[in-house]
Amino acid sequence: MTSKPIILVAGATGAQGGGAATALLADPQQRFAVRALTRDPQSPAAQDLAARGAEVVRADFTEPATLGPAFAGAYGAFLVTNFWAHGSAAQEAQEIANLATAAANAKLKHVVWSTLEDTRDLLPITDPRMPVLQDEFNVPHFDAKGEGNRLFTDAGVPTTFLNTTFFYQGFIDGVQPRRGEDGTLALTLPFEDGKLLAGVDANDIGRTALAILAGGDKFLGQTVSLAGDHLSGEQFAEVLGEVIGEPVRFDPVPYSLFRTFPIPAAEEIANMFQYYADFETQFVGARNLDELRRLNPALQDFRTWAAVNQDALRAAVA
Repeated sequence: MTSKPIILVAGATGAQGGGAATALLADPQQRFAVRALTRDPQSPAAQDLAARGAEVVRADFTEPATLGPAFAGAYGAFLVTNFWAHGSAAQEAQEIANLATAAANAKLKHVVWSTLEDTRDLLPITDPRMPVLQDEFNVPHFDAKGEGNRLFTDAGVPTTFLNTTFFYQGFIDGVQPRRGEDGTLALTLPFEDGKLLAGVDANDIGRTALAILAGGDKFLGQTVSLAGDHLSGEQFAEVLGEVIGEPVRFDPVPYSLFRTFPIPAAEEIANMFQYYADFETQFVGARNLDELRRLNPALQDFRTWAAVNQDALRAAVA
């Protein structure tokens, strides 16, 4: 048995959980032990975590019976759910409820819950500017998480709410620049000229979570809204072009047109970017980069991240 406080890491083989596990394991002060939660402890990613010193435990957020043993004896947790694994806000809400109940039953001392704003706080679904999705949401993967915040509070779980944002990694796998018929590269987004988009390196979620857990009680009940940079579409395209080694133009697409594209979740993606733009003042304003860098000095701006990931960005447009 370890004498260090045990931190549970949900989704430890995914982008956010993997970053959190890595940050905790790489902590120079080695303040915490890591218990990595995964549906498949035998997967290569899970075995890699075990080789790096994590305790790997099976946990399925849809099966509450697996959560009690997985949570037992832990001090705290980094918790996250993956909407994109199933695309259902109703399922995500149930998973959040299961996690909050397990955290309360285990009497965890500090949970960092990776969440997002509930867009309906600023944009009621009666507002006609965007279509309502899954019966009651503007942006289901935002709103289900934001609505789920109260489940931790109502259950009496000592929680820090870590609001995330658009991942830089999306420029590698998702909305990477694409080559047009004329051979030039374009970054095509349903986003308006001149608006600022808050972005972050997904790995900074884990590094920030470590700082919050190490900071202790002063963060309990607080909301930390995270970003590493605030750039316009044109500025993102300019940096991508510099790193890739050829110009990238920014092509803004009207939200209504993007919703018709034959791609997965086109309506949700368009609604998300419209929310970013329509409520830029509130969303970007909640993410003070100077304060965030005092909390996490390693927080990467986009140019730094892009330079580090130059090879992957070039491969994505090849």
